[in-house]
Amino acid sequence: MPSKYMIHTKPVPHRFETITQSGVIAWEEGCLKCAVCVKKECVYGVYDYDNRHLDSIQMIDSIDNQCKNCMRCIQNCPKELIHKSFNPDYKALGDRYWAPNIIASLWSQAETGKIPVSGAGYPGPYSGPGFDSMWTDMSEIVRPTRDGIHGREYISTAIDLGRTPKNILIDESGEMVTEIPPLIDMPLPLIMRVPSFGSLSEKTYKGWAMAARRLDTFLAVPYNKITDELKKYNSNLIPVVTPDTKFESLGDEIRLVEILWSEAWEKDLKKVRDIYPEALNIVRLPIVEGVEKTILPLVDAGVSIFYLEGTSDGMTVDNSGLYLKDGIRNAHCALVEEGIRDEITLLAGGGISMAEHVPKSVICGVDALFVDTPILIALECRMCHRCEQGLPCPVEIESADPSWVGFRAVNLIGAWHNQLLEVMGAMGIRDVRRLRGEAGRAMFFEDLDKSIFGSLGTPEEGCELE
Repeated sequence: MPSKYMIHTKPVPHRFETITQSGVIAWEEGCLKCAVCVKKECVYGVYDYDNRHLDSIQMIDSIDNQCKNCMRCIQNCPKELIHKSFNPDYKALGDRYWAPNIIASLWSQAETGKIPVSGAGYPGPYSGPGFDSMWTDMSEIVRPTRDGIHGREYISTAIDLGRTPKNILIDESGEMVTEIPPLIDMPLPLIMRVPSFGSLSEKTYKGWAMAARRLDTFLAVPYNKITDELKKYNSNLIPVVTPDTKFESLGDEIRLVEILWSEAWEKDLKKVRDIYPEALNIVRLPIVEGVEKTILPLVDAGVSIFYLEGTSDGMTVDNSGLYLKDGIRNAHCALVEEGIRDEITLLAGGGISMAEHVPKSVICGVDALFVDTPILIALECRMCHRCEQGLPCPVEIESADPSWVGFRAVNLIGAWHNQLLEVMGAMGIRDVRRLRGEAGRAMFFEDLDKSIFGSLGTPEEGCELE
């Protein structure tokens, strides 16, 4: 059995003051000058003048960032002079899908390498759109391992990229006669991908490539962004080729090449194979209804890895009412019915924003996921999209040191990897390949709602409900 795969993280502080959910307002007028002031009793020392400073660029007081929301000072001040207020800048972060709480959570994971845990209970709804309507089976959580996920218990998150044979033939002498196609093994089902936007520079690309090498995974990069400096990480890069890309060999170390599907896919595939005969090919397809019909001829042509791409807000490309998880399930089940699912590798991406989306996507049927926007948010991106308007980035991502970029990405992926281990351990599943397509170990709100209330029929005008 191989040794346990662990991602070693370390705290990597923010370069800028983070935008917090609330702020502290302390009124001095009417103060009783208590001998034992609640400010002096703050266990976190947020009111200490030595720790306080005003960021002249962001106009943020460090008191807001250091406050842990214990509310002790607010409750104990006899004149009620201290108040907490909601921060409008926090509410303005992101958009409807990339909500402020998701952005803040990703910032914390990139800083600490840990999944944020709150002891205040879950205040939100128990169902929602997309992955929020899916619950995993935690039947084994009553018997957790005694020494944690990194103790004696072995849980494998390794996957294989490439085609696997339906069966293996052995001759009379005991020798295997089946030719095993080339495979690439990865220790975790996550692949980083350069986002479609962002204030990025060569430093940013290099930092992400450094993280990919340390994690033993890959970074998908547009072909024209691979510079001589980036070629040092060729073995961990996936050049992304589009039909209009003019390209030549980057070196023999390239192991994967991504091709965007088009009507002329056969021509593009031949060109890539001529230049990279030893590399495996990934074909990127928009995830639409009936996408499996596009996959079948590609499988016959020898393609074994497919990337189903959704939208940035977790939807399928052709149907605004169908979520990524539903598109994944439909494609997986269709390929199972065709009898080819076990022969190919299915990747997905688009709207993957939380650590829990990894095990849930695998349950829906994918082998691995592409992570793009979260690794940008890990660099303190506020999803303001100023960069797309030609305006300067408020956190100057393009100037960040590659080492800082790399460690922040490692922390984020490390946190997500630990979350995957926790979910698998609670489910009693010891291999992530066993988790793939295991929909029977999950509950879907849509299915439960239909099975419980579907027999009641549809209310019509004029009918009375007893």
